[in-house]
Amino acid sequence: MQDKPLRADALRNRRRILDSARDLITRFGADVPTDAIAQAAGVAPGTLYRHFPDKAALIDAVLLGAVEELGQFTEDAWARVESGRAQAMAEFRALTARYVEHASCDRAVRAAADRFTEEYRFTGDQLQRVTDAGRNLLARAQADGDMHPDITIEDVFLLVHTAPADAAPAVRDRWLALILAGFAAGNRPGPALPG
Repeated sequence: MQDKPLRADALRNRRRILDSARDLITRFGADVPTDAIAQAAGVAPGTLYRHFPDKAALIDAVLLGAVEELGQFTEDAWARVESGRAQAMAEFRALTARYVEHASCDRAVRAAADRFTEEYRFTGDQLQRVTDAGRNLLARAQADGDMHPDITIEDVFLLVHTAPADAAPAVRDRWLALILAGFAAGNRPGPALPG
């Protein structure tokens, strides 16, 4: 039996709850109280619990949104390569830099990256979008001779998981340059190290 679609006001409430949850989780971490999330969203706690039966369901919904963003970033990068508008290795470098930068200011994305590596909790369409587009991007960069042939999408998840997201921008940039140099094929130099 299919779920009944939400009314417009219920959809607005759900969106406000998710936006507030993501904002507060980003600023204060996942331990932020649900009452504070409801207050920030401008809804009663009962309204929050009608949409999300417990805090775990709310956190999962926030993380799902972060995973969907990662999927969109990755699909967009692959679409540019597939259409001939961009080189795979350049898109891969830009994409991983975007992941790390996003994780540095968004704990929800960082938590999603942690779950990729630690639990693989998201195994449906959300994770499939990231992995399919990411594998296509890696395969093209490897076929072009720009990326080491042994690199896998799991290595990329590990990269994002271990990024020094809380470090200063110059430290993150240098870390990323070192990591990406290791991903490059042996006969192709990686980018110059910053600093």
